[in-house]
Amino acid sequence: MQQKIHFISGLPRSGSTLLSAILRQNPRIHAGMTSPVGPVFNACLTAMGAENEFSVFFKEEQKRDILHAIFDGYYRHVEATGLVFDTNRMWTSRAAAVRKLFPQARMICCVRNPAWVMDSVERLIRKNAFDVSRIFTNAQERSTVYTRADALLNPHRMIGFAWSALKEAYYSEDSDMLLLVDYDLLASRPAEVLPLIYKFIGEEPFDHDFENVEYEAEDFDSQLLAKGLHRVRGKVEFRPRPTVLPPDLFKRFQDLVFWQDARGTRAHRIVVTQDPPPGAQASEDGQSR
Repeated sequence: MQQKIHFISGLPRSGSTLLSAILRQNPRIHAGMTSPVGPVFNACLTAMGAENEFSVFFKEEQKRDILHAIFDGYYRHVEATGLVFDTNRMWTSRAAAVRKLFPQARMICCVRNPAWVMDSVERLIRKNAFDVSRIFTNAQERSTVYTRADALLNPHRMIGFAWSALKEAYYSEDSDMLLLVDYDLLASRPAEVLPLIYKFIGEEPFDHDFENVEYEAEDFDSQLLAKGLHRVRGKVEFRPRPTVLPPDLFKRFQDLVFWQDARGTRAHRIVVTQDPPPGAQASEDGQSR
């Protein structure tokens, strides 16, 4: 690749689009919502794996070159001259492969109390009350907030997969390539968080405009029947709000936080050490996840 590459991953509804919207203000950087590179990467790995009878013909070097070519073929057409951030929640599950392909790459993992992640999804569903969201696969999953929560926590679904993949990477031997960034801090103190991110990736800081951040993927969100899923508009700021989740469901998700404990990992962190009370949290009006 002509450009350097880093990755954005982590939990859904936790600031990845907001972070990308800020970073893309820098003309040297390309960043955006979830890209198609990850699924193509996985499909290619599968095609070269044991399920394929021709897998015996692929040497390690050939696999590496083919996987490199996916990034090169996709990103040679972007305008950024210096640095590309590829966004996908699956990258934390491929940390070992990423490090072998791009030894100098870093992975920014956006995190948030999972209770507020679920709260964010639930608010979006209720906001689009007349749409049948494709986030859920059938009427039974959509029926109540509890069935929606169970579906999203499935290990192969939106929250469950991202949480499992992040936890795997957090405690892996490649954890030192990770920087976990808490959504609350990014939303409330962006002028302090962004210089730390630039330092972590070894780049010169940029004078970002946090008063006017914009990004939208209307076509993608519309096909999911989840309007506003990737929308960023206006000032980056923290706005308190109450949760819409029942107390027992909020606690169930809140107990999934693990990144406040630094034992057993070499991951870098920009996180709060203690969660705010369940009566207040950053609003996403005009923000992203």
